[in-house]
Amino acid sequence: MTSAVLVADCVSKSFGARRVLSAGSLRAHSGQVRVLFGRNGIGKSTLLKIAAGVIAADSGTVHMDGRALLRPSLPQLAMAGVFYLPDHELLSPAFTLGEQLRFFEQRFGARSAREAARLARVEDHLARRPQELSGGELRRAELALALARQPRCLLADEPFRGIAPIDHDILSDIFRGMAAAGCAVVVTGHEVQSLLALADHITWCTSGTTYELGTPAQALTHEAFLREYGMHMRA
Repeated sequence: MTSAVLVADCVSKSFGARRVLSAGSLRAHSGQVRVLFGRNGIGKSTLLKIAAGVIAADSGTVHMDGRALLRPSLPQLAMAGVFYLPDHELLSPAFTLGEQLRFFEQRFGARSAREAARLARVEDHLARRPQELSGGELRRAELALALARQPRCLLADEPFRGIAPIDHDILSDIFRGMAAAGCAVVVTGHEVQSLLALADHITWCTSGTTYELGTPAQALTHEAFLREYGMHMRA
């Protein structure tokens, strides 16, 4: 088993009277792509945001490299090597992709803007602004920012949503490449076949908690998981 870089352990979260999570956990392991499944509104995006320090849990703990963080925050976790890719647009419409990648290069110096763009397959779009890109191009451009940072952990919330199947394959290749380089990758989504093909490990978020189902092959032996997702696996 690889080491856990980032852990959100047994967290709970309510929004007003609505209890979203009661005992959810997320574990990001070096060199693995982990997929977090769950229906809309079940709490998987909330769990990802808690792990990234975007919002605070009502209870539970977030650990980075085995150390519990008293008040985890997005800047603190980003400095420790966590990159959070939200389910909304990340890039500024005021600058070209190339300009924004160069900002990252100058600020962090982990990887050149040109190399990050090449790895994300957006090197032909550096002169364009985000609003000029297709959905798949925009997702790859946002991943270029992550590649420029060379994070130790990537948390990507529904990166496949609204993009063409060919872009699923490209994003999957990028995620696999990041994991192969040692990054701990966690992805959420509903694109069952693409995500099962991508994953090393499946976590299922349901009824306020999470279940570690293991490999995709092991997850497909879990009766309750199959009842929820089996119809999406048919050709």
